[in-house]
Amino acid sequence: MHAEVPSTAGSSNPVPYGAAKARVVAAALDLFTEQGISGTSLQMIADAVGVTKAAVYHQFPTKEEIVVATVEVELARLGPTLDAAEAEPDHVLALDLLLTQVIDLAVGHRRMVVTLQHDPVVVRLLAEHAPFQQFMQRLFRILTGDDASPAARVRAAMVSTAIGGAVSHPLVAGLDDDTLRSQLHRLAGTFLGGPD
Repeated sequence: MHAEVPSTAGSSNPVPYGAAKARVVAAALDLFTEQGISGTSLQMIADAVGVTKAAVYHQFPTKEEIVVATVEVELARLGPTLDAAEAEPDHVLALDLLLTQVIDLAVGHRRMVVTLQHDPVVVRLLAEHAPFQQFMQRLFRILTGDDASPAARVRAAMVSTAIGGAVSHPLVAGLDDDTLRSQLHRLAGTFLGGPD
């Protein structure tokens, strides 16, 4: 078993981690979701994996590298959809394809979305991480299509922020995944001019 991460900044072709690194990333992902980044120590990750802290350091020299790896694993889930959307000549269909997968992942990983959007460590690291920035540029190009106007850019920014905010909002905590998913898809598609 191995986790997969994007191999290069501009490509979503995954490169597998070895089993030891994959175990560290999987344990860290669970702990970051439960405890937040700042609340998770390397010792906690080591304990969750069942190894020494030195063994974790051998795989990842810093906690920051583990944080980036967990984000890359999550983003790799969108890679094939992003490729397919970019290859789709019909912008409405490309938008629908991307929104469906983004919403599905956000709903399925509600607690991790909170960490990704609000943990200051993640925000800082991703602002400095070129592969993440290039990945987001690809995603936003699909959301805006050929329209580079301020209105299109603001719409895309609002929808992307709203999806993450909505899945973690207390008002939807009691909604089942299917209901939340269908409502988000309908509203996001309507807002961006995609299929209702």
